[in-house]
Amino acid sequence: MTAQPNYGIDAPTVVRNLSVGGMTLAVAGAAMGIAGFGAQFVPSIITTGLIMGVMALWMLASSLWIKQIVMRRMLQDHDWRGDEQVLDVGCGRGLVAIEAARHVTRGHVRGIDLWQAQDLSDNGPDQTLANARIAGVADRLTVDTGDARALPYSDASFDLVTSMTVIHNIPNTQGRRDAIAQIWRVVKPGGQILIFDIRHARSYLQQLRDLGAVDARLRGPILLWGPIGWRFAVRKPKP
Repeated sequence: MTAQPNYGIDAPTVVRNLSVGGMTLAVAGAAMGIAGFGAQFVPSIITTGLIMGVMALWMLASSLWIKQIVMRRMLQDHDWRGDEQVLDVGCGRGLVAIEAARHVTRGHVRGIDLWQAQDLSDNGPDQTLANARIAGVADRLTVDTGDARALPYSDASFDLVTSMTVIHNIPNTQGRRDAIAQIWRVVKPGGQILIFDIRHARSYLQQLRDLGAVDARLRGPILLWGPIGWRFAVRKPKP
């Protein structure tokens, strides 16, 4: 069997806690019912456990399957030439960056991340590069360590900047605004920005419009993991 890239599980601690908690509640509720203890609470306990289990399964499905569909549809909003310089902000284990690298046979992709394991299981640059080798695009992908709020790249460096379910992990509004401002700074005039995120995506779009973005396309709502998400594409106008 041909090896496939492994892009990990998002929010692994949350998935684990939901799985363990759901199973514990369901078993405890069943045991209480058999023992005839606290019968009035048994339905609620079992129902809560089952809901937690379903949530864990949905998060696993989102990580392993559904987010790949969302990623491909996001990248379809770009008209690929094949020679683009691409930046993926918060690249994780390479889901978006590697798919972008498949499109740029004459270009290059850079991925940047802080590699936080609480956001993605076994997150790290070695895993990203291993996935790139498996996918056959290692020669077209470079990974860097850095913060979205202070991207270490020159102004107008990239034809396309992408980011998927990353910026919401920044815990404060100003930090998220700084990340969007950095993305705007490093994209070239005439270049494009593609973002999918949960919770705050429409506020990012409004900020980019305020900065001068044009050709905005908003898609959603999209249910991934749990919170509602949106994806959008905008372009930075040429002078």
